[in-house]
Amino acid sequence: MALAANAACPCGREAKPGQPRQLADCCGPYLHDFEQRPAPDAPSLMRSRYSAFVLERADYLLATWHARTRPATLSFEPDVRWLGLEVRAHVSAGPAAAEVEFVARMRVAGKAVRLHERSRFVLEAGRWFYVDGDQL
Repeated sequence: MALAANAACPCGREAKPGQPRQLADCCGPYLHDFEQRPAPDAPSLMRSRYSAFVLERADYLLATWHARTRPATLSFEPDVRWLGLEVRAHVSAGPAAAEVEFVARMRVAGKAVRLHERSRFVLEAGRWFYVDGDQL
């Protein structure tokens, strides 16, 4: 799935209340140039990874997954329609670690599904990486 740069960012971040940020001004720069423009913090990486799932960007997801836990390949479930992301909490676990709690809503083959997770991230060589998470 591709979106125009001026489309609303899938992560749902708002420029002002009720006004979604454009992809180009939100997750887009990280998705399109993740080598030169890494996400600046764990919540931004969480949001950009959600956008990558919506856009089916396996390259970005794998590049931002920590090598210790990264799968060899990644495939996407058919018939998934992403409906929204709510970032509920962000906790720093020191200068190079953080946790982000989120709820992602989707429809899978017409059935409503909520993924509620506390994800762990680490900062290495100036880049944040997703490590793993616990479903809540």
